[in-house]
Amino acid sequence: MTSHKGKAKAKKPAAKGRAPQKAKPKAKAARPKTKPAKPAPPKPQPKAPAAKKPPAAPARPTAAGEQKPAPPATGAAKPPKPPKPPKKSRRATAIRRGPDGEILQPGEILVPGGVHDSDEIHYLFRGSVAAEHAAGDAGVAEVLAKRPTEAETDLRRALAATLERFEKGPIESMLPQRPAQRRNFQGVVERAKHRRREIGAFLRGLDLGRTETSHMDSHGEASLQSLMEWAARLENLTEADEPDQADYAQFHRGLDQLENTTEALIVDVELTLRRVRDRARAR
Repeated sequence: MTSHKGKAKAKKPAAKGRAPQKAKPKAKAARPKTKPAKPAPPKPQPKAPAAKKPPAAPARPTAAGEQKPAPPATGAAKPPKPPKPPKKSRRATAIRRGPDGEILQPGEILVPGGVHDSDEIHYLFRGSVAAEHAAGDAGVAEVLAKRPTEAETDLRRALAATLERFEKGPIESMLPQRPAQRRNFQGVVERAKHRRREIGAFLRGLDLGRTETSHMDSHGEASLQSLMEWAARLENLTEADEPDQADYAQFHRGLDQLENTTEALIVDVELTLRRVRDRARAR
């Protein structure tokens, strides 16, 4: 009999149908996470030694009777600033020059070359009589300076009639009689230029009498402003180019209306200045 001891046990054959089990891979050892090292704070640099203040200079001896102002105390109220001077108006008088560069006087700006005919003399006298400070004599002198051929007696007679109308009579429209105008562009320009000069003559008369618009009421001041605006439009019309096609009869009808409008404005200014004159006399 053989003994089972000392003999290796026989291995059992593997069962059929079972796949040999694969060996599981070994898990990798986890690497320890290392935190990034914080940068070391910079070392404070040593402060530079403070510069020594120079020694104060000795006080200069003052002359007898000379006293230095005491330094202002800390927290003391500041002295008030001196009031600012009132601002001056920046509106300088416009300098107008003629075609040769000569400086034009106020009369030349309003009525270049002075009054030309009886219609312009009529409006110059109306303005000089209605001015805040009556300047009829100055108006006569200006006419004679520009037109020495005029008879002074005739001028004085016309001035007296204008003065009586302003002082006593009703102030109404006094448009001059117009001659027949040519129905073309040149006729329109001549008529617009003539009306512009009549308005300028009236304004020149007001200028001779040193009329202050601030002394007028709002209605009269507005009328005077509108009158000057219409004068500027008439001046622009005299410098306009001739249109290709235009109804010049319609142009003249428009000028008829414009003359009536500007005449009503002149009457408004005259009535306003008569009220100003009456108030001044009542004081």
